[in-house]
Amino acid sequence: MLQLRFVKGGLTFLGVKRISVLNAAFQSTQRVEYKPIKKVLVANRGEIATRVFRACTELGIRTVAVYSEQDTGQIHRQKADEAYLIGKGLPPVQAYLNIPDIIKVAKENEVDAVHPGYGFLSERSDFAQACTDAGVRFIGPSPEVVRKMGDKVEARAIAIRAGVPVVPGTDSPISCLTEAKEFSNIYGFPIIFKAAYGGGGRGMRVVRSYEELEENYTRAYSEALSAFGNGALFVEKFIEKPRHIEVQILGDKYGNVVHLYERDCSIQRRHQKVVEIAPAAQLDPQLRDRLTHDSVKLAKQVGYENAGTVEFLVDKHGKHYFIEVNSRLQVEHTVTEEITDVDLVHAQIHVAEGKSLPDLGLKQENIRINGCAIQCRVTTEDPSRGFQPDTGRIEVFRSGEGMGIRLDSASAFQGAVISPHYDSLLVKVIAHAKDQQVAATKMSRALAEFRIRGVKTNIPFLQNVLNNNQFLHGTVDTQFIDENPDLFNLRPVQNRAQKLLHYLGHVMVNGPTTPIPVKAKPSSVDPVVPPIPMNDPPPGFRDILLREGPEGFAQAIRRHKGLLLMDTTFRDAHQSLLATRVRTHDLKKIAPFVSHNFNNLFSLENWGGATFDVAMRFLYECPWRRLQELRELIPNIPFQMLLRGANAVGYTNYPDNAVFKFCEVAKENGMDIFRVFDSLNYLPNMILGMEAAGRAGGVVEAAISYTGDVADPTRTKYTLDYYVNLAEELVKAGTHILCIKDMAGLLKPKASDMLIRSLRDKFPNVPIHVHTHDTAGAGVASMLACAHAGADIVDVAVDSMSGMTSQPSMGALVACAKGTDQDTGIQLEKVFDYSEYWEVARGLYSAFDCTATMKSGNADVYENEIPGGQYTNLHFQAHSMGLGNKFKEVKKAYAEANKILGDVIKVTPSSKIVGDLAQFMVHNDLNREAVETMADELSFPLSVVEYLQGYVGIPYGGFPEPFRSKVLKDLPRIEGRPGATLPPMDFSILETKLKSKYDDITPEDIMSAAMYPKVFEEYKDFSTQFGPVECLNTRLFLEGPKIAEEFEVELERGKTLHIKALALGDLNKAGQREVFFELNGQLRSVLVKDTQAMKEMHFHPKALKDVKGQIGAPMPGKVIDMKVKEGDKVEKGQPLCVLSAMKMETLVNSPVSGTVKKVYVKPDMHLEGEDLLLEIE
Repeated sequence: MLQLRFVKGGLTFLGVKRISVLNAAFQSTQRVEYKPIKKVLVANRGEIATRVFRACTELGIRTVAVYSEQDTGQIHRQKADEAYLIGKGLPPVQAYLNIPDIIKVAKENEVDAVHPGYGFLSERSDFAQACTDAGVRFIGPSPEVVRKMGDKVEARAIAIRAGVPVVPGTDSPISCLTEAKEFSNIYGFPIIFKAAYGGGGRGMRVVRSYEELEENYTRAYSEALSAFGNGALFVEKFIEKPRHIEVQILGDKYGNVVHLYERDCSIQRRHQKVVEIAPAAQLDPQLRDRLTHDSVKLAKQVGYENAGTVEFLVDKHGKHYFIEVNSRLQVEHTVTEEITDVDLVHAQIHVAEGKSLPDLGLKQENIRINGCAIQCRVTTEDPSRGFQPDTGRIEVFRSGEGMGIRLDSASAFQGAVISPHYDSLLVKVIAHAKDQQVAATKMSRALAEFRIRGVKTNIPFLQNVLNNNQFLHGTVDTQFIDENPDLFNLRPVQNRAQKLLHYLGHVMVNGPTTPIPVKAKPSSVDPVVPPIPMNDPPPGFRDILLREGPEGFAQAIRRHKGLLLMDTTFRDAHQSLLATRVRTHDLKKIAPFVSHNFNNLFSLENWGGATFDVAMRFLYECPWRRLQELRELIPNIPFQMLLRGANAVGYTNYPDNAVFKFCEVAKENGMDIFRVFDSLNYLPNMILGMEAAGRAGGVVEAAISYTGDVADPTRTKYTLDYYVNLAEELVKAGTHILCIKDMAGLLKPKASDMLIRSLRDKFPNVPIHVHTHDTAGAGVASMLACAHAGADIVDVAVDSMSGMTSQPSMGALVACAKGTDQDTGIQLEKVFDYSEYWEVARGLYSAFDCTATMKSGNADVYENEIPGGQYTNLHFQAHSMGLGNKFKEVKKAYAEANKILGDVIKVTPSSKIVGDLAQFMVHNDLNREAVETMADELSFPLSVVEYLQGYVGIPYGGFPEPFRSKVLKDLPRIEGRPGATLPPMDFSILETKLKSKYDDITPEDIMSAAMYPKVFEEYKDFSTQFGPVECLNTRLFLEGPKIAEEFEVELERGKTLHIKALALGDLNKAGQREVFFELNGQLRSVLVKDTQAMKEMHFHPKALKDVKGQIGAPMPGKVIDMKVKEGDKVEKGQPLCVLSAMKMETLVNSPVSGTVKKVYVKPDMHLEGEDLLLEIE
């Protein structure tokens, strides 16, 4: 029997306590009317809405979704039985904060209860009250409890009254910055601002100094106002490096409260949880008891019902501090469900219906921890950019699954559009296992199975967390991410398949990505590789080189009986015939056959020269990768490359250390013989290249570029003595092999005999190698004459890739030498097989084949002296620039341009300079006399100007005067070797720069960037966008697939894509077409911008010739750089801009003095001839 004692009209303490006990007993025994819920509206979006809908469906409850105008395509509205638009005309977030609209939908559709989810209105007491007032149950605590717990200051006061330890902080929300200053003066820094009416890291800012106070206060207030509709903040002392532990509680309407143990949410960035674990690792059992006891005590203090979370900070001494109560379901509730086997959403609904926790079997003694669960929040955020949210269309979505894995997803599906309006959460992945290590293994495996393309995700970062030793075997605190920068060493996502689909779609919509000179389609027939033995290839000359070194190799060559051949099919042949466009894909296929059947070749010329930049510029391949792959396939034949002396593989001068480094890296990647030349035979440039190749350990083959005719006594500049004397200097400099580089095919049989015999007599112990072209058709005869005169090696190309501007025929020379002292030892039948492959392969490159317009060789090369490779390139460029019908004039102009420049040695880059001037002359209808007369007025190609300045070197006989002075005017001149004055290249700075922009930068990439900075950048950008296009066969690379065509693409050994092109969509408003494929049996689509459609909408004004101040583009091309801007004063002859067309750059000079009135172009703009550049008045 309860006894009460009154003392002076009041109750004694004992009486108060007994009444309190009585009330608690009454609450626990009273019965609340049970009202089953038949229809639930979820006032939320995304994965939490879907989670609640699923629970309702399992309980037989009908569901209602609400959605904003921006969320019409979201999955949550499709998962519900009914869905209604709210917040019409409002901003995206405000729509879900529109209480009247939500209540209206609930009332109009006979909704029994509203579930708030998390975020948005979930902790707004006015929303809970509005639901109650409307007669709709709020699945959560009572409005009063939501108010108390949602007001973090009041919640803090309640905790203090309940005897729960708290962090020092303000008693109420601060109203101004001054109050924050006063708090910091009392407690010192660091402090933390927190939103009074919301969580999730929004409105939360740590301040470590007085200087940061105002800025962080402003930002925290703004974030809180935007996220929760109220910017109120309170301030706490910031606990350094705590663990963030939270306890899941569940209460009913009868005063029962249980805990479901704790979760460790310490892995955070910007106070937002990233990975959650239940239970907390290595948590002291006594501390666990204190945390759970305080959580239940606090909940009972306020009469808490439904689900909630009590959050604590635990310092390094094991002391815990209450921070807040989240009176709602948490994002991370899933891990608690996994380890306790309690469905929290079911429990929430049943409690709201009036059931007690005992009715649900939820007694504290029955709730046990079973194993460990980890949750990872997969978001569309880019960890490498400070977790910046990414937006766009999900092109591919494939999730990880399997035993122990649970997925709670939002709108994660192929075709979903990720907008910038809402949270970046894509899917929650939960792994459950017996302990944390096994759960982490399952999680890692599941994340590795994910394929999400079209938007960046944080999966690589999450994988690093899961593999971190501290995470797996220790404890983590809230500074874990900040103190482990290696977590940001992200493994790049390859995404190869989708990128290739983008490329194929791009080609299908816009045509080839590489410029096509003639309208010819690639052959539909792929070449067949002849049979290849399964055993290793037989030994070759490379075995001698590796065994005896460069000197021993040179002696072995000199001792060899018979004529040795160098095969140029892999480089100069296709440079000469097919504009250097042959891809690694086709070289690799035939490489094993060459290795097995042509092991007695002196070498394969397969690298360097124009192939280096063209590989990146037009084929989008890595030239180093080509070298590596061919070296692996052909281990027995020496490789030879072209090294342009001090120009390395470029068209300009490089610092000396760059040339040395290039040779070193080339040798490391499998290069053997360095054929070193200079475009002007400028000895200082050649010697630098020789030293670089020699120091790298390569075979040095010094090459003298040949021009003129030593057999013609009227040609007095480049005489026999000139060549013999130059050869003597090169032998003194230490060349292993002496080469004559007849790049235009000017060596006639008589001249061949005279030159080679003189060199053999002068240098009996030095191997002699002769390189030529067959433009005039006399190549085989001349090479046989060289062999008879004492040459050890001559160049050939396989029959179907020989002749015309290429090298003489391999088959013809092998047949002619057979049975003689010059017998090559090569089987003619194997040459035929080799030739058959290339005959078919050549058909794939018909758009680049010189035979499209040039049907035969031409002896006029003896007059114009155009090098073989350039002959084709010049032809290609002429067609690209609209001068195809004037190619004869270009050739004549080439001869005149050569004379204007002083009759120079013509080989890259000097040959390019002559070619640039020739095209300039034809385009502007100029002859030699006009050029020389008007030299001080014309805007010459940049290459011509730089040549005259001395950037290429000093030509034999000096520069032409007065032409040089008239062109240069006051421009600076370089004396001596151009590269000698350049400062050394800092490769460490270059490496840092590249690694900050691109993933997986190799030493070879650094050299590519050093040689061709802009080309390399464009190549890397292309590869990033379109992936490994080198895996595609050549027809697909150039033309793309036909609709309904099925094909395979081998990404690497054992990984093959099966692709079918399905359809090409119509043009949309954004200028895009959707291209549909089937990839490995699954439908895929990509959006491709139709560049041609966009071009047709662009009209650029033309320069009017009769208006003196209008400056037009002298030729079609791209704007590289602007030298002036509107309002600038300019003088006559002053540079205005730089244009580029097909590797030729032109400096446009002002024809008049005046002021720039208007600029019509900008860098990277593509122009037609005479397009208006700017106006000068």
